[in-house]
Amino acid sequence: MKTKTVTPKQVKEMLHDKEELALLDVREQGDFAEGHQLLACCIPFSHMEVKLDDLVPRRTTRIVVVDEGPPDDLRLAEKAAERLAGFGYPHVSIMEGGINAWRTSGFELFSGVNVLSKAFGEFVEVTYHTPRISAEELEATFDSDKKPVILDSRPQDEYHRMNIPGGIDSPGAELVYRIHDLAPNPETLVVVNCAGRTRSIIGAQSLINAGIPNPVAALKDGTMGWQLAGFELEHGQERYAPLPSPAGLERAKACAARVAKRFGVKRVEPATLEAWKRETDIQTLYLLDIRLKEEFETGHLKGARNAPGGQLVQATDEYVSVRNARLVLVDDTEVRAIMTTSWLIQMGWADVYVLAGGLGDAPLVQGPHIPRILGFKKGDSLSPLELKEMLDAEQSVLVLDLATSTQYQHRHIPGVWWGSRSGLEHGLSGLLPVDCLVLTSPDDTLAHLAVKDINSLLPALTIRVLEGGTRAWVEAGLPTAQGLERPVCKANDVWYKPYEHKEATQEAMRDYLDWEVALIDQIERDGDAEFRAFV
Repeated sequence: MKTKTVTPKQVKEMLHDKEELALLDVREQGDFAEGHQLLACCIPFSHMEVKLDDLVPRRTTRIVVVDEGPPDDLRLAEKAAERLAGFGYPHVSIMEGGINAWRTSGFELFSGVNVLSKAFGEFVEVTYHTPRISAEELEATFDSDKKPVILDSRPQDEYHRMNIPGGIDSPGAELVYRIHDLAPNPETLVVVNCAGRTRSIIGAQSLINAGIPNPVAALKDGTMGWQLAGFELEHGQERYAPLPSPAGLERAKACAARVAKRFGVKRVEPATLEAWKRETDIQTLYLLDIRLKEEFETGHLKGARNAPGGQLVQATDEYVSVRNARLVLVDDTEVRAIMTTSWLIQMGWADVYVLAGGLGDAPLVQGPHIPRILGFKKGDSLSPLELKEMLDAEQSVLVLDLATSTQYQHRHIPGVWWGSRSGLEHGLSGLLPVDCLVLTSPDDTLAHLAVKDINSLLPALTIRVLEGGTRAWVEAGLPTAQGLERPVCKANDVWYKPYEHKEATQEAMRDYLDWEVALIDQIERDGDAEFRAFV
């Protein structure tokens, strides 16, 4: 059955008709970052089975699939639509002509990733005149008697990589929750930073919206601005803002109550949430626990996914891909949920709520969220030692690693090739024939999923999967190599952050910061963002 198609103009209209819509760009992230629609969610064809159930949980959701379009001959949209139909999604359309047709129709294309969230940060700074401090001005305070409190609004792994000297890690939604014991003197300047701009601005404005008495400023251009000013960063730090004292928590709750009143934050009772769970065939429901990962894994509500509040605002499209869905946010005290919800409301989400009473006395589930992998079926496996024996014996075997290109570069089995699933149709042809193809990936999931893809292309080929993936190889104490040594296709699967570029890093950082600032004008031309100002 041929998949229905829609024109770019029809897609543009769908984005504003207030019905649920998942606009899914199925290209690899690197290609997506070259140019995409503002409200598209990147779910690469190579990772669809892993991401779909979390991001598009309701099977009857209206879906539009987008790829590059002609002259690209990968036909990713057609393949993705067929796969979606097989997973039980009946309302799938393909956008005619892909991204190239969107461009020729005169509509805006956006480079980068998490663009809606980053554009929102620029909107917030312009709308609320968020105070900022330059790297030079901040550095000058280090020798003064009145040292500021510097709060880094990024997750711990990003902070650990590099931070402003003396900075304390306190991810975005944690700021109002933890600030009161960190800066008890109302005259102490509080400076919020991230790597660039968005989380600095949102974090600083969160504290201002909460009404803390301290002067507050966002560090202009974050750690990148600090480096560009010629200052040194710290590396490997583990400073973390402590949990609030009883008095600090009461002040945080008072701040959150003010924010809830100003921005019209709605609360939902647990009984209503249970009723909504029974209606998920009618409307998509996302239950998002916005606490930190460690807290989530200690105990969370059944059916909840972890979306730490600062990251949910910073990268909304990585957690929620259905427009006009219903969102319920939960934490333990309501403070972090209220602060995060206030930002989602300003981003244009209408159907978003805080779970009244937080976790309450509900039964909790321990451990990480384990995504449901659609269509998963195990192929024939072999152990790391069996693979090593085959390689040592120089048997006619080809090993292909399906990790991301960055994971492969960091560490891989010596002598193996690298490829993404979307590029295998053309990439494998030059490496065959061999007696056996062995697939690996970080934990063997993608490898097992790829068996069916390759069998459909090469039905006579013997295919086996490395049990446990490359991780099992490493745990067995076997040797590894580094570098992008043997790609079978274009390494277009990852978007690199400015400071991850190996060459011209400073130029990349400057270009990135200029790009962020320019987003405010581009979203105005585009017209699809529905940001709300409360002034």
